Amino acid sequence: QVQLVESGGGLVQAGGSLRLSCAAFGRTFSRYAMGWFRQAPGKEREFVAVISASGGNKYYADPVKGRFTITRDNAKNTVYLQMNSLKPEDTAVYYCAASSRAVVTTNIVDFNSWGQGTQVTVSS
Repeated sequence: QVQLVESGGGLVQAGGSLRLSCAAFGRTFSRYAMGWFRQAPGKEREFVAVISASGGNKYYADPVKGRFTITRDNAKNTVYLQMNSLKPEDTAVYYCAASSRAVVTTNIVDFNSWGQGTQVTVSS
């Protein structure tokens, strides 16, 4: 297991930007893919982005392609989500998750460690 601590959420106007960070503790960070998910009120948790263990492969959900960028710094055991051109429909609690696999996956069942979540609110 690994402990994940997110930060960087907040309130922003539509069109603005935020950068989320997720620090990992307790497991060899560089061996596993990392992902971001989000959950809006009354909706199921959904995939946002994933990055492979090496950082060489990334995959995004269609609603965020071209606006969000996932990166990782294995020396700092941290994964980031840069969110630009934010829209009100991006409002949700954002969760960082560690996969049990090194390669990219969008299947939520492949992620076995989760952070506590950070709220992102985009006003219109």
